[in-house]
Amino acid sequence: MNALASCALFGAVAYLYGSGLMSALCAYVAETVLGMSGSAEQRRDAQGVPRADLEHLVNADGQHLFCRYWVPEAPPRALVFVVHGAAEHCECYSDLAQNLTKQDLLVFAHDHVGHGKSEGDRLVVKDFQVYIRDSLQHIDLMKERYPGLPIFFIGHSMGGAISILTACERPGDFAGVVLIAPLIQLNPDTATDFKVAVAKLLNHMVPNLSLGAIEPKWISRDQKQVEAYEKDELIYHRGLRVSFAVQLMNAVERIEKAVPTIGWPFLLLHGDVDKLCDIRGSQVMFEKAPSSDKEMKVYEGAYHALHHELPEVADSVWKEINTWIKKRIPIQPSSGS
Repeated sequence: MNALASCALFGAVAYLYGSGLMSALCAYVAETVLGMSGSAEQRRDAQGVPRADLEHLVNADGQHLFCRYWVPEAPPRALVFVVHGAAEHCECYSDLAQNLTKQDLLVFAHDHVGHGKSEGDRLVVKDFQVYIRDSLQHIDLMKERYPGLPIFFIGHSMGGAISILTACERPGDFAGVVLIAPLIQLNPDTATDFKVAVAKLLNHMVPNLSLGAIEPKWISRDQKQVEAYEKDELIYHRGLRVSFAVQLMNAVERIEKAVPTIGWPFLLLHGDVDKLCDIRGSQVMFEKAPSSDKEMKVYEGAYHALHHELPEVADSVWKEINTWIKKRIPIQPSSGS
């Protein structure tokens, strides 16, 4: 389809879908049709450091993924894999990770493809399975380094979806999964059947078209955390691409099918004023998953990033996670036994 026909067709769709899509269409035409795209990805991070000089792993597609490790002073009792959400990066969980190391837990994470200091076009992934594949690669690496230690997940937002699907691929490999405001289902009030159908149509024709960006004010009620989010240059602040949104839809569809099979232990933490990931998804998972070891805690009035919420909420989240994981670490036999 030529540029003129594309503009005519999607101009009509935008009229039905809303003025925001029309603005996004204009941006897409400027970037793709008129050739006003940004510079190509280079093997350097946002601060100009060569990626080869960063601690990293190379995934199956040859892309460098920035890795982060928080190592306790004492020998670790367990491994905790932190899985970050869409548009952010693993350093956003530094406070939480440092808290966990005080419990002799070794925390590890990486920036997903197209996120943070990792390679890849920003928020572009050919298939959601890439995130799961890369997670399993990192987990296998850590299992080799620390054989015999139990492994836990902590997944937030999109990272929650990745954690669920990764654990479902190898249900016997993990001691438990902690989910902070996970993406489990789309909000039926905003993701109507019509909008979903339009998104899938656009994905076939203009996959790089940008939709709305994540609204920082819904991250937390703590204004300092909102400001930090807005100033963080490693966080992607532009609109999410249609292709990325469709991959999230695909992940949600997979999770819906997987929930009735979940038998591994999990802890769900969600704020009841979360406007980014619908709490109804967590409620459905808690009710329908057949696991005999499952817990859910709802924080009244809280927003999306519970670990960056008001101090009383963030402190409670850290304690809940510490306590939950501690109870599920097998007691190590004494050296004299």
